Amino acid sequence: MNRIKICSVMMATLLMVSAIAARPADINQLTDEEKQQGWRLLFNGVDLSGWMTLAGDSLTEGMWQVQDGALTVLGGHEEGCDIITRDVFTDFELTLEVKLTRGANSGIKYFIQPACSVGFEYQVLDDEVNPDAKRGRNGNRRFASLYDLLPAKNTKPKPIGEWNQVRLVVKGNHIEHWLNGNKVLEFDRDGKKFRQAFKKSKFRAVKDFSSRQQGHLFLQDHGCQVSYRNIKLRAL
Repeated sequence: MNRIKICSVMMATLLMVSAIAARPADINQLTDEEKQQGWRLLFNGVDLSGWMTLAGDSLTEGMWQVQDGALTVLGGHEEGCDIITRDVFTDFELTLEVKLTRGANSGIKYFIQPACSVGFEYQVLDDEVNPDAKRGRNGNRRFASLYDLLPAKNTKPKPIGEWNQVRLVVKGNHIEHWLNGNKVLEFDRDGKKFRQAFKKSKFRAVKDFSSRQQGHLFLQDHGCQVSYRNIKLRAL
């Protein structure tokens, strides 16, 4: 085979591999192994089914839209539209990908009760630009922290415009926050570290805040464009 043909074959092979690696079919899909392990998709990459407003109303595309296989809150509006899962969860492992725009603020809340937006929150924030990163105590409003309660440590968020891998583990009173493959926060709701932070927080007056055993998952609309995809959960 001459040199030109060899180069042509190599180029065709590279293009084929690149196309396979980047194909949209790999997004918002479960592998056979994940199915066997009990994982389920909370977002199908096509529509807003499975999600509703905090008031329990069905969603139509508006403030939240499906764009390129991602569940995207558009931002740029005064009145927000937070969304929650139709199902409630107790012990679970959640994984997803999130992509921020410059200065963005959002959050992944859990143990959310109907018609109440207050709950535990995995903070999603552009720490470099958004001023909220410097508020709170000891960095407890930065990316991957338990918002306004416990700070995440040694976080390494991806650059703005790239996808971050989020993992959240809830098993009884034990909770873990992960970011991009690293465990950045671990605590027990009945442990000293959490109890001390809770007593100093604005949440201490919220009924059952620290003792809820189940609830909806919640994606926050904070007026900023943020995208979510590959939202997967399994019961523990």
